[in-house]
Amino acid sequence: MTRGRSDGAQKKRLLTSVGILAVFLVFLYFYFGSKNPGESALEYGSRSLRKLGSSYLGGDEDSDLGKQDESSAKLSLDEGEDGIIPKSFPVCDDRHSELIPCLDRNLIYQMRLKLDLSVMEHYERHCPLPERRYNCLIPPPPGYKIPIKWPKSRDEVWKANIPHTHLAHEKSDQNWMVVKGDKINFPGGGTHFHYGADKYIASIANMLNFSNDNLNNEGRLRTVFDVGCGVASFGGYLLSSDIITMSLAPNDVHQNQIQFALERGIPAYLGVLGTKRLPYPSRSFEFAHCFCRIDWLQRDGILLLELDRVLRPGGYFAYSSPEAYAQDEEDLRIWREMSALVEHDHKTKGSGLAPWPARLTTPPPRLADFGYSSEMFEKDVELWRRRVDQYWSLLSPKISSDTLRNVMDMKANLGSFAAALKDKDVWVMNVVPEDGPKTLKIVYDRGLIGTVHNWCESFSTYPRTYDLLHAWTVFSDIEKKGCSGEDLLLEMDRILRPTGFAIIRDRQPVIDFVKKYLAALHWEAVATADSNSETGQDGDEVVLIIQKKLWLTSESFRGTE
Repeated sequence: MTRGRSDGAQKKRLLTSVGILAVFLVFLYFYFGSKNPGESALEYGSRSLRKLGSSYLGGDEDSDLGKQDESSAKLSLDEGEDGIIPKSFPVCDDRHSELIPCLDRNLIYQMRLKLDLSVMEHYERHCPLPERRYNCLIPPPPGYKIPIKWPKSRDEVWKANIPHTHLAHEKSDQNWMVVKGDKINFPGGGTHFHYGADKYIASIANMLNFSNDNLNNEGRLRTVFDVGCGVASFGGYLLSSDIITMSLAPNDVHQNQIQFALERGIPAYLGVLGTKRLPYPSRSFEFAHCFCRIDWLQRDGILLLELDRVLRPGGYFAYSSPEAYAQDEEDLRIWREMSALVEHDHKTKGSGLAPWPARLTTPPPRLADFGYSSEMFEKDVELWRRRVDQYWSLLSPKISSDTLRNVMDMKANLGSFAAALKDKDVWVMNVVPEDGPKTLKIVYDRGLIGTVHNWCESFSTYPRTYDLLHAWTVFSDIEKKGCSGEDLLLEMDRILRPTGFAIIRDRQPVIDFVKKYLAALHWEAVATADSNSETGQDGDEVVLIIQKKLWLTSESFRGTE
């Protein structure tokens, strides 16, 4: 009997506990049911902070949370009854705040790719399949601030924006970077810049007998390729000489070096000399520079031959090393073999290009490769000059002379958009479709820089690295390929800095499609315009300019306190 009473009491307590739990769950449902689940984001509006519902991505390997649903992946131009279809995107886990989808080590591990580390395959692009893409917004790191403006940014950045100080400690004796309070300073030093990058550059010009120790050689030397660039101080200090540098480094043990370069407002790109051709045309650069211990003679000298391919006839290669190696017999032997491998190929001198800045608007010799006449080239220059004037007129209420620094033209064609920005204090990454006309060589012949890319995939850059994106019919192009317009919007958001801008020039149905996502992306429409009203051409194209709002996750916001 006693045992029976005990069992009954236990059942009664159990029922009571279940009832309390049920009431509690109902309370949670009604309390949180009207809100989106998970971590919230805080958006900086013009007057106050307001909470935005958003979800949290756990990022587990076997989880499907946050991955793209292929059924909704295509660029849908269908409108809802009111013309607006509300959408929402989750916020990625904070550990993805520096995610580069096609250079993601975790993806390599998860897909169990068999890569040859000896030839740097693990530093090359390996993009996720559509079903493995994250359908979420990349959060900024805790304490993130609007980047310091150029030219001050060349010498200092906010530590919170790139919270990695290992390079400052690892290279403390070489003056790469120095942590000072809430900032990271760049004194202009480097592994080989004992007296600063500016003096190092002047010494190279002196060795080449260039007038006034100026490496630009009276405008004849304009484009430079810096391999293994570190934090890109070499390229940063060349800018004052009207020299633009493609600074290249992999996402390796010195991770974040390219992120630091872009945060400083210096042109840079993530890449490696590995098993694939560099994404640059032949005869692109007048000068190549490498302070490195690359084995240039490996695999029958294929890396040196690739570097030779992108150098113009009569171009220079500065292979720099510490003084300790200058008289080393083995290093001298390697240098002799390197010289023997490529010098015989250069029988002609000079590039046939006008000196800078005339080079920018002078029809280059390789125009004929595309059947373009000088008259067609000049019309293109004038067309984009008018278009850029229109853009800046629309942007003028929102920007000042130092608002923009890092600019990307997502479909550059001949580079005339970038050419029209010559008098602005910006640099432009000109992107040419990898499956379209190979016009990137025209871009380089005009004294500009860029790369090839397929916008069905993620770009090789860190999050929050560009102030302005220009997308001319890019959405229409990927629609023809059957790729996802939603994926492209998320990628543009990943690349854009908070408070940055995107100019989308496309057909009206594309503009309507983009507008449906503005709230979900935390973008604000700044202006729209009929392109025909300003340029007298392309009447079926419409211009939409948006600005990305600054928002922080709850965790990020706590970092600002």
